[in-house]
Amino acid sequence: MNRGPSRVSHAANAGERIRTVVVEDHEDIARLVANRIATLIRERNAAGEHTVLGLATGSTPIGVYRELIRMHKQEGLSFASVVTFNLDEYYPMPKDSIHSYHRFMWENLFSHIDIDPENVHIPPGDVPRTEIDEAADRYEGAIARAGGIDFQILGIGKTGHIGFNEPGSGAESRTRLVTLDAVTRADAASDFFGEEYVPREAVTMGVATILDAREIAIIATGEHKSTIVKRAVEGEIDVEVAATFLQRHPNTTFYVDRAAAAELTRIKTPWLIDQVQWTQSLIIRAVIWLSQQTGKAILKLTQRDYADAHMSSLVAKFGSPGEVNGKVFNMLGAKIRGKSKLAVGKKIICFSPHPDDDVISMGGILRKLVENDNDIVVAYMTSGNIAVFDHDVRRYVDFLERMADEGRIERDRVDPLAAKVQECLERKTPGEVDIPEVQDIKRIIREAEAVSGIETLGLPRSAARFLNLPFYQTGKVRKDPIGPPDVAIVRQLLEDVRPDQIFVAGDLSDPHGTHRMCKEAIDGALAEMKDTPRPEVWLYRGAWQEWPVHEAHFLVPLSQEELRLKIQAIFKHQSQKDSAPFPGGYDDREFWQRVEARNKGTAAELDRLGLAEYFAMEAYVVE
Repeated sequence: MNRGPSRVSHAANAGERIRTVVVEDHEDIARLVANRIATLIRERNAAGEHTVLGLATGSTPIGVYRELIRMHKQEGLSFASVVTFNLDEYYPMPKDSIHSYHRFMWENLFSHIDIDPENVHIPPGDVPRTEIDEAADRYEGAIARAGGIDFQILGIGKTGHIGFNEPGSGAESRTRLVTLDAVTRADAASDFFGEEYVPREAVTMGVATILDAREIAIIATGEHKSTIVKRAVEGEIDVEVAATFLQRHPNTTFYVDRAAAAELTRIKTPWLIDQVQWTQSLIIRAVIWLSQQTGKAILKLTQRDYADAHMSSLVAKFGSPGEVNGKVFNMLGAKIRGKSKLAVGKKIICFSPHPDDDVISMGGILRKLVENDNDIVVAYMTSGNIAVFDHDVRRYVDFLERMADEGRIERDRVDPLAAKVQECLERKTPGEVDIPEVQDIKRIIREAEAVSGIETLGLPRSAARFLNLPFYQTGKVRKDPIGPPDVAIVRQLLEDVRPDQIFVAGDLSDPHGTHRMCKEAIDGALAEMKDTPRPEVWLYRGAWQEWPVHEAHFLVPLSQEELRLKIQAIFKHQSQKDSAPFPGGYDDREFWQRVEARNKGTAAELDRLGLAEYFAMEAYVVE
């Protein structure tokens, strides 16, 4: 018997039509959702009843599954009476494919817990097309026979899709075969090592199937999700944005980190909906916003401008618009750090998650720090080898063979390697894990590019350290969790160098989480070094986002020549040029184009606010 949806309701913040929980750290989301699931399972187990979970795939719920596995192993949480139904599966898709959600779920959850395989249900991706409608109906029947879904986990796509309910999916839709939206396929391209390999169809639970769940948790993290989160939470219900249908559900909670919540009214412009405490950071953000809204420089903002924007209390706090304007203008000016205000003669480590993040994100300041005679180490945390195309490997192997033809390399050392690599690449399917020899060639390609990049900025090749953290060495897009060996490698470098200052990637919109995971390893290493003076930590961005002016602690101006040199350093990463394997699904531009636009855009923003005009700028946050 279907128990029906819960009637529990939650009051939302003003303008929010779905209850939304904003947390500071994405790991808090995993704990919150996993704890809710664990509580539900324990309650049902105690009552002698089974629990029915609706599960999602992809990077969004990975943290939840890892926490559930921990609870099972360390706290005795039993899944023996749990029944699961997954949201979707690509079509056609064999169960044993590296891309199948069937395989994903067993690798990332089911094989680590005590669930009965008979209780696991995943939409069929391997049935004949003539049988797909019947199979979809059976899936709906199985959910009904289980008593309906107690708790459903969702992610949200760039189009606002939940499951694979693309734009145009109706509120009454049920499990069915759907055609994937072009945006969805582009977002999935990196998982399949090319958009051309992404299936064009999928089997998905329908919107009505999802809404039948008694409780729903929808999760989003990262700046790139902030716009669609706002649309889903605050916008009108729209068939073109399936997530908006969740507004009709009586017990849905949206869990978002601070980055994904950035566009919500209560986060972006809280003074528009309620009385606020005017902290320094909020004052800066509010005045910049007002300047942007009015099109006026900060020093030209008037009493009427503040009153119309519900910011009269801010003027009252300082006594006059001029006082507010002057204070913010001076605070912004104090953020600007030219070469003379940067470190001189210090020990510095730049941690680069991939072998190009250093020049992409902080190539300008690196050049200035070189000129200031600092002792700099650039630590490349992962090999980045999966982000090298196979055709690049063929090109380098051909180079070795030609060197052997001319007698410059011993042929008996080249031929076996070349034959093995060529054979592997000929039979390789898209996304298949490379053999060790190919992985090594790809690693070496990226290492050579990295050295060339920092040499362009004036650093010696000896400044490069290649850490090759173990978590990355899966040969697949999805990585292992950060573990003690990763932290130990980072800690050893910190102890060897004893830096005064370190630079760390704070770009949390990395589509596969490598930046986030590398920062986790660094944070872990720093936490262990309690008896060592903590270095000053500067966070950079650039590959996917830039720090907004109101968040940045320091703005580093770049001249036209410095920006050109930075772009030349980026060009040295030839394997990532023209068409990078993992550009991120929400920005089609090359990395150098993003850099040029963002660095010039930051400078232009300061100009519009009425501050000094610069050619380009990099932005940093001090942790």
